[in-house]
Amino acid sequence: MRPILTLRHYTHDLIVHSHDHAQLVFGLSGALDFEVEGCGSQVRQQSFVVVPGGARHACGSPDGSRCLVLDVPEGPWVADSLGDHADASRRLLERPGRLTLDSGQSQLVSWLANSPIGDPLIARQGAVLLLASLNSARPAELAARRLPYAALDAHIEQYAAYPLQVADLARVAGLSSARLHARFVAECGQTPMDYIRSRRLHKAAGLLRDTALPIGEIASRVGYSSQSAFAAAMLREFGASPGNLRREAGDKGR
Repeated sequence: MRPILTLRHYTHDLIVHSHDHAQLVFGLSGALDFEVEGCGSQVRQQSFVVVPGGARHACGSPDGSRCLVLDVPEGPWVADSLGDHADASRRLLERPGRLTLDSGQSQLVSWLANSPIGDPLIARQGAVLLLASLNSARPAELAARRLPYAALDAHIEQYAAYPLQVADLARVAGLSSARLHARFVAECGQTPMDYIRSRRLHKAAGLLRDTALPIGEIASRVGYSSQSAFAAAMLREFGASPGNLRREAGDKGR
């Protein structure tokens, strides 16, 4: 059975996933960049984030972060354990967001973090007490602005011939890699690396159409050292080889 309460250390390594159960992540030390369904925040001491069951989320901490994590058991656990607090707790767990803790709630989180939560009884009763106390937690603003696509596209265009990483676009957008990844998935339905690849290939298609550059030269200009790998990527993206795309453009021009 999955532990209800755990202490976790987060690093710069990006975590991107979803799970069927709801989860609460409480900040103890450091700052954890967190995205839930494309909306971002930073989890610090005296705050926590709600991850509803099934919600796609991403997190990472460039400088390291320590958190107390409450993994809510699935099924009737909330109703069976929370009594009169069950309805309010269900509402809390259904909406993604970052919330702040008052001094009493913060003390409870700190006390639990320093308790033997490996003991199933202490973890279960501690989780019930913590959830019941959160009915008065205050919502905090989540950032949901659109990505700066013009700036991102200009950067990809300028450096199309060079290796590009998620961190490069994150710097342009002023976001962490975790936030950028989640925002791309939410807004575009694709990862940042998929977006980079697609922009490069569309640049290549334009060069095939509008110039007489050799195909090998075009491949190099969009970051492909192998012409065969470039041809395979173009075939996946456009359903046609570079040579066929060039011929089709020539036929339309006549």
